[in-house]
Amino acid sequence: MLIIGLIAIIAAIVMFVIGLNWLGIIIAAVGAAIILFSGFRVVRPIERGVIERFGKYLRTKDSGLTWIIPSFEKMYRVNITEQMVDVPPQMVITKDKLNAQVDAVVYYKIKDVKASIYNVDDHRKQLTSLARTTLRAVIGNMTLTDANEKRSDINEKVELVLDKETNSYGVEVLRVEIQKIEPPADVQESMNKVVKAEQEKIAARDTATATETKADGEKRAEIKKAEGVRMGLILSAEGKSEAIKKVAEADAARIKIVNESAQKYFVGNAQILRKLEATEESLKRNAKFLVDTNKVQTIVTDASGVTPVIKKEIKT
Repeated sequence: MLIIGLIAIIAAIVMFVIGLNWLGIIIAAVGAAIILFSGFRVVRPIERGVIERFGKYLRTKDSGLTWIIPSFEKMYRVNITEQMVDVPPQMVITKDKLNAQVDAVVYYKIKDVKASIYNVDDHRKQLTSLARTTLRAVIGNMTLTDANEKRSDINEKVELVLDKETNSYGVEVLRVEIQKIEPPADVQESMNKVVKAEQEKIAARDTATATETKADGEKRAEIKKAEGVRMGLILSAEGKSEAIKKVAEADAARIKIVNESAQKYFVGNAQILRKLEATEESLKRNAKFLVDTNKVQTIVTDASGVTPVIKKEIKT
């Protein structure tokens, strides 16, 4: 656009020279308009614009429309959103002298636009190189097992180092994520065997525990069942004992009543009956009694319980 504007101005000058003033004025106006509009710049909301004049920092422009002097000023756009750099895979020697291939990603954002341009040649390249070096230093002080089990610790340590070192770049490190830590194939196979053996051991222990728990449960169930049967027998025996006791008490009460009734109503009658039976038996055997005639009535009366009638002779 600027070149077109300059060509238009040169053409206007030629028109003035050859006497075509009105045409020269029109061409000059068009050329000036082209040069004017070529100086407008649009900065997006996700960017910041750094403007230089003759290679010297002039100002930083926020999002929106701005104008710079063509050919005299230049604007560089800087992305201020969250960005990611992929740290290429590299071989790292762990503390237990094993090789491991490590791959990671770093998330960051620009917090100082001016510093990100003037304090470092290429902040992305610099950040990537620094991340590789830091990963080697951190993982090199850990065993392979610890490195695999403590990835979150590695992420935090690398993030702290990078954030501190890149502060002068105008870069803020948001987080670091370890994508993989892969040992050599033979080491990985050995580790898999160890893990499998450990899992089998845990499974066997869990099975034994489950079997023991089941046996304990069955044992407790049998004990509870036996206790229930025992309590049932005890309660049944107590019930029968109580029933026998009640029957005995009832029989004793009945016998007492019978005895009292017999004592009250039967004793006298039994004596009379006994006397009659004795008198009857004596009479059957023609037993003879030597008694005083005056006492016959009393004896017979006492023996038989009846009063005999004395037969009187009638004198003629």
